Amino acid sequence: MSEPWLEGLNEQQREAVKHGDGPLLIIAGAGTGKTRTLASRVAELLHRGVPPERILLLTFTRRAAAEMISRADHQTGLKVSTRVWGGTFHAVSNRLLRIYGRALGLPDGFTVMDQSDSADMMSLIRNELGVAKDTKRFPNKNTLVAIYSRTVNSQDKLADVLERHFPWCADWEEELVPIFDRYVDRKRASNVMDYDDLLLHWKLLCERPGVGDNVAGRFDHILVDEYQDTNIVQADILAGMRRRNKNICVVGDDAQSIYSFRAATIRNILDFPQRFPGTRVITLEQNYRSIQPILDLSNAVMERAKERYTKNLWSTRAAERRPALYYCMDESEQCGLVCERVLEHLEQGIPLRQQAVLFRAGHHSDALEVELMQRRIPFRKFGGLKFIESAHIKDMLAFLRVLENPHDEISWFRILCMMKGMGPQWARRVMGQLGVRRHLAAEGDELDAAPDRPAGVGQGQAGEMVSPLSRFFAGKLRVPPDSEETITELRKAMKDCYGVEELDEESDEAESVVAAGSSPTLAVQIQRLRHYYEPVFKTIYDNWQVRIRDIEQLEQIAGRFRSRRRFVADLTLDPPNSTSDLAGPPYLDDDYLILSTMHSAKGCEWTSVYVIHAADGMIPSDMATKDEVQIDEERRLFYVALTRAKDWLYVYFPLRYYHVKHRTGDAHNIAQLTRFLPKKALALLDQRSSESLPSLGAELRARSRSEIDAQFKQRWRS
Repeated sequence: MSEPWLEGLNEQQREAVKHGDGPLLIIAGAGTGKTRTLASRVAELLHRGVPPERILLLTFTRRAAAEMISRADHQTGLKVSTRVWGGTFHAVSNRLLRIYGRALGLPDGFTVMDQSDSADMMSLIRNELGVAKDTKRFPNKNTLVAIYSRTVNSQDKLADVLERHFPWCADWEEELVPIFDRYVDRKRASNVMDYDDLLLHWKLLCERPGVGDNVAGRFDHILVDEYQDTNIVQADILAGMRRRNKNICVVGDDAQSIYSFRAATIRNILDFPQRFPGTRVITLEQNYRSIQPILDLSNAVMERAKERYTKNLWSTRAAERRPALYYCMDESEQCGLVCERVLEHLEQGIPLRQQAVLFRAGHHSDALEVELMQRRIPFRKFGGLKFIESAHIKDMLAFLRVLENPHDEISWFRILCMMKGMGPQWARRVMGQLGVRRHLAAEGDELDAAPDRPAGVGQGQAGEMVSPLSRFFAGKLRVPPDSEETITELRKAMKDCYGVEELDEESDEAESVVAAGSSPTLAVQIQRLRHYYEPVFKTIYDNWQVRIRDIEQLEQIAGRFRSRRRFVADLTLDPPNSTSDLAGPPYLDDDYLILSTMHSAKGCEWTSVYVIHAADGMIPSDMATKDEVQIDEERRLFYVALTRAKDWLYVYFPLRYYHVKHRTGDAHNIAQLTRFLPKKALALLDQRSSESLPSLGAELRARSRSEIDAQFKQRWRS
């Protein structure tokens, strides 16, 4: 009988598929065909006569499990796919708990909450306990869920989790304990479970005398995909399921372990042979994706990892061209070079969808997105909201829209609702006083009619309506007591943006100044608004330190526009309905460039890949360099980005980063090339410079040194 599932496999893949009983660890490098290998392994087990219902296949998406089982079904011709246990850890746990839940005291008919439901329950408990009414910023509901989940899945103490992963919440440890206690009690009383409960209860099921052996005995073979992305609880579950029967096969790549922020730990795959004595380790090194020069660079990057399974990716796809490293003068030049290369490849016949720009953090693509929109290059962004869709960027644009159009109802509403004590109802009342929502009185909201307003206020000559901005500047508004200080600061900031002094609402001069004004430059306006906005948005958003960089980036982008109107129009265009919509008008060929964070790029591949911001502090992130463990994960993340490329790979390094100029600071800083490109790796790159950088050797180093010396000397000059 032929064995079609073995056809086309290389020697290492075939060896893994034909493995007999006992623990098996398949180290599958990037692009080495792990999905095909795992699917063929399932087909091999079915061919041997293992009953399909006694095979458990665990993956990180239901779709991945279904695809593998379907492929095995097709290869064997047995048509038994519906009987194989396949799915995610959470889905399989839910299924098992429906059968064995009574052994843990779970009542029949429990339901499972999604993350949104969990967040809403946290919010309800937080409000009941009254902790959010304190004067200091308290974690919002989503952050509470993240802290709780991280504590559960990492099996660490709450204090350790806060210190390492949520330092801005460390002061609230005592308040978090009763919230989490009540959260557990509320779930039990409501007969609901969250995602974390599913894993914990499966683990407890494995440990329960009698029933644990019964559960584990249901399966003769367990196969696990993406094992490097499992957490401690999941590893404990697998150990409990294989206490007697040691038939377990896990597939993963330690070099692609990049999800520690989800409590995944690389220790699971590194320590697998110790946890399962007698493990056979098979390494897949033949890459079917990339040309050899790209793999040579990727191998060199990973050589300095502290702990790893040694592997050297190789390919039969030889090529003379090497990956390119571009030295750019600054971020603006980087954006231009990327766009030029993208369009060049498009002309060569490489569709935009086969090209991807990768970056470490979502805000790293801010300036590039603006450049793409100006050049009318359609794109789609993954791994975060588009720059102009981010809530805090929307906030800043709302200020600018009101300055540009004082009757913009939506922007006024957004601005007012940011303020402490200003709920939606009060915001509508204030807007009525400003004349933004003149129809509110007809809707029956008597407060909006403002009967106590002095006669004549609200109208100019000939009965014309006074601008809402003039009314706002005059300061005669009824607002909640908690909002008075904030609204006074906003009034000052917006006056500064117009370049006006105190205005009399009823004067003709007020209207003319507000209409024309001697406005400062757009960048200065945004900087002034940021000074107002920063303390406000610290109370609105968690992890504001990262978000504030977006606002600073907005200032830099604004410097390239001569008018506020053009700036707002170019950035907003037609607002998309969702984060997956095209950032611009539709195109008949439905082609678009991919923008993605490195995390979201895992598992993908493109013909051409552009890795931007290859500067230390960006790659690795300056927020992930506390210890060697974090730095090694950042190295793996860079490796993931490099190995997404099939034919063309470009790495961009801006030499200069501009920032907001302060009185005692400098306008820019000189960057350093990422530490993940040592000399051996640099030798494998085609190093290039733009026209702005005619030479890269001693001249460039001398220029950088000269600028550094100048910065030092500036310190002792007035």
